[in-house]
Amino acid sequence: MSDRLRVAVDREACCGSGNCVRTVPEVFDQDEADGLVLLRQPAPAEADWAAVREAAYNCPAGAIEVTQG
Repeated sequence: MSDRLRVAVDREACCGSGNCVRTVPEVFDQDEADGLVLLRQPAPAEADWAAVREAAYNCPAGAIEVTQG
């Protein structure tokens, strides 16, 4: 049985840097209207897990939460 990775974003905390979108566009997008993060995939494929963790680690606003279990 494998764990699942879950992603959540806090749009109120997001500063619109776009780092997450550049790191893993399969999971994150940027709202054209306000530039804030949009979550495309709250349960990303295992192949994207490392990139999702990198995006969360490098988010300057701490707006990405990653949980596994």
